[in-house]
Amino acid sequence: MKVRLADAIRWLRMGAILPLALWCPCCYAGKPAPDSTARRYTFEVIREYPHDPRAFTQGLLWENGRLYESTGAVGGPSTLREVDLESGGVTRITEVPGVFAEGLASLRDGRLIQLTWKDGQAFVRDRDTFRITRTFRYDGEGWGLTWNGEHLVMSDGSACLRFRDPETFDVRREITVHDGSRTVRNLNELEWVRGRVWANIWQSDWVVIVNPDDGQVEGWLCLQGLLPQSLRAGRDVDVLNGIAWDPEKDRMFFTGKRWPRLYEVRVKEIENAPGP
Repeated sequence: MKVRLADAIRWLRMGAILPLALWCPCCYAGKPAPDSTARRYTFEVIREYPHDPRAFTQGLLWENGRLYESTGAVGGPSTLREVDLESGGVTRITEVPGVFAEGLASLRDGRLIQLTWKDGQAFVRDRDTFRITRTFRYDGEGWGLTWNGEHLVMSDGSACLRFRDPETFDVRREITVHDGSRTVRNLNELEWVRGRVWANIWQSDWVVIVNPDDGQVEGWLCLQGLLPQSLRAGRDVDVLNGIAWDPEKDRMFFTGKRWPRLYEVRVKEIENAPGP
C-alpha cells in the first residue's frame, strides 16, 4: 500500500475496511530479525540539497550526471521530472495523468522505465524527451524498479523481487528476500549498487542490502534521524523513500516523500553491532 499512514488511520476510524498491514506495525518486517547475521550500517551526512517538498517521491535515480524522479499522487497528476541537484529545481517535467506513478529505472540505451501502482502499466520513455515510446503490461502492483545491467528488478510491496526482461517485461526469475528465519516484506524503492539490490522498507527508516542470487539480506542500513525534527515540524512530510547512486563518484543519495531535503550520505558499518 502506498497511501500515507495517517490517512489510513483516519479512514479506518471512518469505517473503511483496510488490510491490517496498513496500520499495524507488527504486520511487516521493518527491522532485522532476531536471528539476523546481516551487517549493520549507519550514516554520515556529507551534503544536503534542496528538494521539492511537494514531491511524493516514488522513484529516484542518477544517470549521466542527471537526477531523475518519479512522483505519485492520489487525486492529482503524477510526474516524471529531471531535477537540478544543487538547487533542487525542476528542470524538466511531464505529468502522468490518470495513474499513480511509481518506481523508475534507466537503461543504458537512453530509455527510462516508469511503473504505476495499480494500473499494471510500465511506461517506456525516451530519456531526453520524456516521450512514451512503448507501454508494458503486468499483473499485480508496481512499487520499486532498478536495472542491474541485464534485467529490470521490480518490487510490489511483498517480499518478492522479480527480474524482468527489459525488452518484453516478462519475468525471468524471482527471489524471496529473507533475513534469518524471517521474510522481509514491504520492499519499496530499489537501487542497484555494486552488485547488490538496495531496498527501502516502506513505513520504516531501514534500507536492506540484498544478495540478488538468493535473496539473503546482507546488510541493514538505519537512516533514523536523517531528516531532523527541525525540518519535520510544521511540514507534511512522509516516509523515507528514494535511493540513488552515482557510480562515477560513488555517491549515495537519499530522500523521502515530501521531504524538503535530499541527502548525500556516507554509509558506515557499525563494528560489533548489538542484535536487533
